Amino acid sequence: MFTGIVEEIGEVAAVKQNGEAIVMKINASKVLADVHLGDSISVNGVCLTVTEFDQQSFSVDMMPETIRATSLNGLNRGSKVNLERAMKADGRFGGHIVSGHVDGIGKIISKQREHNAIYYQVQVEESLTDYMVYKGSITVDGISLTLFHVDTDRFTISIIPHTLEETILGTKEVGDIVNIECDILGKYIEKMLTKQKGPKSKQETMTSQFLEENGFK
Repeated sequence: MFTGIVEEIGEVAAVKQNGEAIVMKINASKVLADVHLGDSISVNGVCLTVTEFDQQSFSVDMMPETIRATSLNGLNRGSKVNLERAMKADGRFGGHIVSGHVDGIGKIISKQREHNAIYYQVQVEESLTDYMVYKGSITVDGISLTLFHVDTDRFTISIIPHTLEETILGTKEVGDIVNIECDILGKYIEKMLTKQKGPKSKQETMTSQFLEENGFK
């Protein structure tokens, strides 16, 4: 579990193709301070497992599904990436609940500066905007951000100078691809409200009995 507060920008040191899978080595510093084999690290919003590490870098394996579903297949030696360690139970929760399980990709279709901020408009599949609400949370390349506008197949975020400096989003241009993770709470709520049972898959309605059966007492 992550919070979407990027800890540092890493750099891809090596990319090795292994059939339909990829082994990637990433140079870093801060996220290596207390690293162990098997730890989870968010790389551009994708939860990956540390398989090897030394004092300057760590390695991760990417399975075919990760390669197909995210923008990581576009990374090469020298590419910059957002990094975040899994959150500690006693740490500050500065962003929102981020699982590191990317829902899809988006394309930046416009950038517009307004005073000290830059507004990014990102185009996505229409199915993703069902989980987005005005002033709600969204994760873009592992960064916890606030939604300032949501349309049928696109959304708008506003980026402050600190975020531009501390993440790779400041280097992104129109046409670039980013990883998108919607607020997980919305997905759980939808699952509960549309829970289906029986051979006819009859949709349940919200009743006191339904709430009690699902732990709300």
